[in-house]
Amino acid sequence: MRMNLKSVREKHGFTQKQVAEKLGISLRFYQHIEGGTRKGNIELWDKIEDMFGIPQRTLRADTSI
Repeated sequence: MRMNLKSVREKHGFTQKQVAEKLGISLRFYQHIEGGTRKGNIELWDKIEDMFGIPQRTLRADTSI
């Protein structure tokens, strides 16, 4: 699970649905990204990085290891 992404999303007060809508993707796809079962493309991660102002490397960290 990408706890960094989840934590940042929650700190910004967004639901998964709100983030998905801002990114123009389905809620289910976003849930898979946050859960670590889907990667998403670099353009999507650029948008996420811009949304939260945090480097994608930090957001993409897999904390399940």
